[in-house]
Amino acid sequence: MKTLCLSLGMLLLIACCCNAMPDAQLYNTGPVKCCNKFSSFVIPRKYVSEVKKTHRSCMRKGFIVKTVKGRSICFRKSEPWVLKAYNQMQNPEGSGQQQ
Repeated sequence: MKTLCLSLGMLLLIACCCNAMPDAQLYNTGPVKCCNKFSSFVIPRKYVSEVKKTHRSCMRKGFIVKTVKGRSICFRKSEPWVLKAYNQMQNPEGSGQQQ
């Protein structure tokens, strides 16, 4: 019985002191997508299928561009072409909405 209590006590102590949980701001955990590295090249608009902002909890803000082949690439929010593509996808011209 003493061995069982000692083993459980040690296990609890290790679990409390161990900081092995990943930080959600540095890794893609679940639906939250964050960027660690950013690309600087320009993707032609015809190859872009989707542009999303990184999650608000991410340390590094930017855009995640998904290509027509399904590849996701991160770009800084200061890239003018990606900002333009994001705005075009959010407010497509000819959608019937009046401004």
